[in-house]
Amino acid sequence: MLTRPTVYTLPPPPIDRREVLRYAGGREGDSETDALLDRVIGEAMPLYTYTAVLRQAAIEPIGGGVAIEGLPFPSRALADALRGARRALLFAVTVGPRADRLLSRYARLSPARALLLDALGSERAEALCEATEARARAEGLRLSRRFSPGYGDLPLTAQRPLFSLLDCERTLGLTLNASLLMSPAKSVTAIAGILD
Repeated sequence: MLTRPTVYTLPPPPIDRREVLRYAGGREGDSETDALLDRVIGEAMPLYTYTAVLRQAAIEPIGGGVAIEGLPFPSRALADALRGARRALLFAVTVGPRADRLLSRYARLSPARALLLDALGSERAEALCEATEARARAEGLRLSRRFSPGYGDLPLTAQRPLFSLLDCERTLGLTLNASLLMSPAKSVTAIAGILD
């Protein structure tokens, strides 16, 4: 049982081009976009890291939400998602900061490349979440659906206690700004119930 934050590096998940194009608001079959996406993938893939920090934590229902390791998470939707679980798997994933720097450069030089690079980063972070959950399931955990700060009625302020429980700054180099946005940008935090 992971009672302390544990860091994993995972192999790169396969790229779902259709999902990248969905994030970018595009469609399949456009040869110019496909060619540009090939170039963006070739440039960005060496920049990504696939790192996750995981921890199991005790949960209990409280009025209007749940407490995780005694810290309140005020969300009826989260409480519903965790119903039946006494423990939760907390995790954070990031594909690292180097693609953020490339995105910043392309935002000035090539809006089309920037759009596809941003979409690729979103697809990579989502694929990393799925790979992290798959790893937990392979270790014998049965998980509920994952829930992240900003979903439903779980406020973004829930990032703070989640960051604390996962020690995100030390374990992943992940930080929060005053607006509760993460850096590196293509990062995700999540909570999933462990179903006995």
